[in-house]
Amino acid sequence: MLPADLRSSLEILGLLQIGQDFQATPLAGGVSSDIWLLETKQRRFCVKRALPKLKVAQDWFAPLDRNRYEHHWYQLAHQIVPGSAPQVLATDDAALLFAMEYLDPEQHLLWKTELLEGRINPTFAAQVGERLGKIHSATAHRSDLADAFATGSNFEQLRLEPYLRATALRHSEFTTILQRLADKTAHQKLTLVHGDVSPKNILEGPQGPVFLDAECAWYGDPAFDLAFCLNHLLLKPIVQPDRLPILQESFTMLQQTYLEQVDWESPAELETRTAALLPGLLLARVDGKSPVEYLQTEAHRELVHSVAFPLLRKAPRNLADICNAWRNVWA
Repeated sequence: MLPADLRSSLEILGLLQIGQDFQATPLAGGVSSDIWLLETKQRRFCVKRALPKLKVAQDWFAPLDRNRYEHHWYQLAHQIVPGSAPQVLATDDAALLFAMEYLDPEQHLLWKTELLEGRINPTFAAQVGERLGKIHSATAHRSDLADAFATGSNFEQLRLEPYLRATALRHSEFTTILQRLADKTAHQKLTLVHGDVSPKNILEGPQGPVFLDAECAWYGDPAFDLAFCLNHLLLKPIVQPDRLPILQESFTMLQQTYLEQVDWESPAELETRTAALLPGLLLARVDGKSPVEYLQTEAHRELVHSVAFPLLRKAPRNLADICNAWRNVWA
């Protein structure tokens, strides 16, 4: 049943009429928010409300104001590349919620599901890189957006601490390296960053990729977005070793189309920062606060360690170095 306070907010926003019949269905998939599908005779839409404590095994609390940065990111992304984010229908920042269009799952396939079920399309990966690069390019060196998304403390709590810094505490050999990576990332202020560009937050829509879950939006280092997404393409062969070639092709195409959009700094410099982040993020997805759920065995962890440890000891020069190191595991 839809909470009474949520219904009241939707009535105030004009999305529901007092006494109107409707159906409310809680949607699964997120760890940081409650999401509902609302259906009336006239329309279907989604409502998202932030939670103070994330639904993960370790204690992980997050600032509630992230909700308004998410809907602001959606609005900007949709203006830059129409269809690249859900359309926002209404917002209520005091109630920590917003409403957005409902995207039919029959026409908007979840990229994570497609990858894990072996339906891997490098062309779609290239589209992800291109769209992400266009959003970064259009928001680069914008003082207005730097002020609007001055969310460094949120990004620290939602990304740098649970991924890089928490992992640093578990690996004394790499504590200094991982803390330095987090610090360096925190000090870059170049473009509007999504912060959670992963296959679970990307839909394969009729007109191309649709980015979801922009709660971590921050004006900072675009290398984080690229590394965060590429990380998942590196990890998938652990559970799909026979799909390694096409996953590596997807990795290469995504980074190439992304780097083609980089006009706010040297593409080589951005690639170097991305390559430096990736080993730390690889390690974080088995040893940080938010491990990927499909890597559950000690053998999985050891495989990630076998790649990440050497790359942390000797920083890769570029993304090809990381791709080659990963390929050598199966050689």
